[in-house]
Amino acid sequence: MPPKSRTPRIVAVGSPLTLPCGVTLPNRLAKAAMSEQLGEITGAPSQTLTRLYSAWGRGGVGLLITGNVMIDRRAYVEPRNVTLEDDRQLEAVSNWARAGSRAGAVMVMQINHPGRVAVGSLHRRPVGPSALRPEVIGYNLRKPRALSLDDIADLRRRFARTAELAVAAGFSGVQVHAAHGYLLSQFLSPLANQRTDSYGGTPENRRRLLLEVVADARKAIGPNAILSVKLNSADFQRRGLEEGESLDVALALEQAGIDLLEISGGNYEAPAMTGVVQDSTREREAYFLRYAEDLRARSTMPLMLTGGIRTLDFMNDVLAQGAVDVIGLGRPFAIRPDIAADLLAGTAEPQVLPTAPRIPLPLAPVNSYLQLAWHAANFRRIAAGDKQVSGPGAVRTLAAAGAAVTVRALTQF
Repeated sequence: MPPKSRTPRIVAVGSPLTLPCGVTLPNRLAKAAMSEQLGEITGAPSQTLTRLYSAWGRGGVGLLITGNVMIDRRAYVEPRNVTLEDDRQLEAVSNWARAGSRAGAVMVMQINHPGRVAVGSLHRRPVGPSALRPEVIGYNLRKPRALSLDDIADLRRRFARTAELAVAAGFSGVQVHAAHGYLLSQFLSPLANQRTDSYGGTPENRRRLLLEVVADARKAIGPNAILSVKLNSADFQRRGLEEGESLDVALALEQAGIDLLEISGGNYEAPAMTGVVQDSTREREAYFLRYAEDLRARSTMPLMLTGGIRTLDFMNDVLAQGAVDVIGLGRPFAIRPDIAADLLAGTAEPQVLPTAPRIPLPLAPVNSYLQLAWHAANFRRIAAGDKQVSGPGAVRTLAAAGAAVTVRALTQF
């Protein structure tokens, strides 16, 4: 397939971007999804979470993508995820949407199901495309149950219902999470998906559920709301999803009419999205830029690049070259809620900010979770009004994370 023509353009992080659905982002900076773990025990967004997004929204960012919002209260990614499966939490969700968008940022809800990496008690079996344990310490204790066709139909309804409720509550759209080893990513992976029915066996069958969920979500939210997908460039695992097949998935998503594709990579076994696992082919600043450039040669779909981006010059360069359309940042927002305003003014660089502590052992999954817990501790301080935080050390981070898991276990599972 020959490359599509693309007119060279000069853009910068401060330029607006109108997505295919008609929604305009005021600038090209996005707060990428991070797991806040600030939901109430009921699954509703807490006042702390609402205040956090208010701080981020005031900080000048163009696009705010929430952390995981679960489509099923029986399956959580981490303790204290927000859940949206019916209208019981709609008022609190509406308050959350208004808080983030009040200063002009566009709010998008990331919707997800963890599949076989769901947290929970040992007696509760997670689900997945096949009855295969993940290859990661802790998550391999419970053998998942393979989803039936009826289960898959129910999952499709749940994704669509959560998308519908998100837009009804005031979000500008949704991001379907199909990366990082969660359920839809598991279906894409030939390592995790060994089904022999219409949802497995071939690349076309493995991506069937994702395309069905996208079609269902579009029908639920209509043509004028943002429909985004987060997709792995690769799983960074032997026999997992590889770049060639991922490019085919991305092109199929373009044909399905999504508005924005966020490019990421990795999963619980190989958490490349956190920088813990290094890509041996990476020669430049962003983790997944080469994939974005390969996709751009074949696609005009709006692309968002997240992971490892460290300088304003780099952001402006890749935008000006047309390789991507939106720059996603995660960890910088866990330190400085107003980092976007400073970047837009040219007075700050993400690379000077502190980073999460790591345990000096080859334990990538542990260090990946340590980063999530460290960020969550920072989020509470930002919500309380801090303008810049440095985060606790490794011991205090793990202690706080353990306490949060214990509380959830005693009250929810």
